[in-house]
Order: sequence, then structure tokens, then C-alpha cells
Amino acid sequence: MTTTMRRSMAPEADRVAVTTSGGQQCALNFAAAPDQPERLAAGASLLRGFAVPAVADLLDALHALQAVSAFRQMVTPGGFPMSVAVSNCGALGWTSSRQGYRYTACDPDTGQAWPPMPEAFRRLARDAAAHAGFPHFDPDACLINRYRPGARLTLHQDRNERDFSQPIVSVSLGMSATFVFGGLSRTGKTAKLPLHHGDVVVWGGPDRLRYHGVLPLPDLPHPLLGRQRINLTFRKAG
Repeated sequence: MTTTMRRSMAPEADRVAVTTSGGQQCALNFAAAPDQPERLAAGASLLRGFAVPAVADLLDALHALQAVSAFRQMVTPGGFPMSVAVSNCGALGWTSSRQGYRYTACDPDTGQAWPPMPEAFRRLARDAAAHAGFPHFDPDACLINRYRPGARLTLHQDRNERDFSQPIVSVSLGMSATFVFGGLSRTGKTAKLPLHHGDVVVWGGPDRLRYHGVLPLPDLPHPLLGRQRINLTFRKAG
């Protein structure tokens, strides 16, 4: 059974001017972020537009990270290429290969440590977690996924971390996507959540092991990031 949750638009909108590292300016309109998160479950919240004020800093940091650990398409344990391109920052980085899913301290492509997590990333993750009811979140891993049109993420649980008491913070940038938020079993009821540029989803506590995924990305370019969606997923892995 599937339900659909639609975005409720406020009558007024904030006009945000964003400057990228290349000096390009882009003025975008966003619905004003609500004071309170949208509760999806007891331990899960959707924070509409929460990351919008930090976008310029996030994109500048992302540009610097890509010079150190570029996006790449990893393979699954079954040998199939993932449809999303992947990179990481922080003390630990999530990887996938024929040997399985795991966290590593080094980038397997370069043999060097993953780049440190930028302060703008860490600050946003902590602030979002606290706003959703998890005031002591201190991530040590940030998985960076790049979606192109048609890319998807199948329904799965995040189980490679050592401490399930810590929440997950997921930040959407660029093209809009449909996030599928399920239950504690693969066959549980799911909700389809439209996610837009700057939206943040946080889940933890009794909902930490909920299944989740992303439907195939429609080809609807974003005015700032074009034909891509960037997702930052913050976790406490070690």
C-alpha cells in the first residue's frame, strides 16, 4: 500500500540569492520554511527548505571536495554498477564493491584518507538533527550521492553503522526527487515524499532502521544545479 504526501506551499516565499564558487549568481524563490518539522513518524521528520540558507557554503565546500575525491560509480556486491555516482567526506566513507558494503578510512580510488568533513556540512547536519529532536548528533561520515535523470536508489536499510542510536540526516540539493519512506520490513507500508532543493529528512530512534529509497529521477533541471541532484547523507558510522 502506498500513500502520497504532497508539499504544502505557504502563501509567501523567500527570495534567496545564491553565489557559486565560480561567481555566478542565481536568485531563487522558495516557500518559507515552517517553524516546526513535518512529523513523518515518532522519530522521523521532514524539514522543508532547512538547508536553503546554507546552499552557497555547501556548494563551495562540495566543489573543493570533488578536487580531492571525485564522484565515481561503484559496483554492488552482485557486480552491477550503481546508478548514482558516489563520493564521501569525513573520518569514514561508505563504499560498495564485490566484497560487500562497508565503511573505510581511505578512498579506494586514491589510497588516501577521505577529505575532512567541511564545517558547513557538519554544522548543517547538527542543526537539522537538533531541530528534529536529536540534539547530540555528531556525524563522522557523509555520503555524497549524485543523481542524474533516471538514477534511482532501491528500497534498503542503513545497517553498516555501529551505533543505531544515532539518527540519519539526509539533505537534498538540486533537482526534485521522490523519496520513498517505508517501514521496518521491506514489505511494510510506504509513503512517497516529494523532496526539493534544500529539504532535509531526519530519522532515528524507533525509526532508525526504516526502509527507504528514491524513485527514478525525472528529467526536470534545476535552475542552479542543472540536470543533477546532490544528496548528502550524514551518519555516525564508527
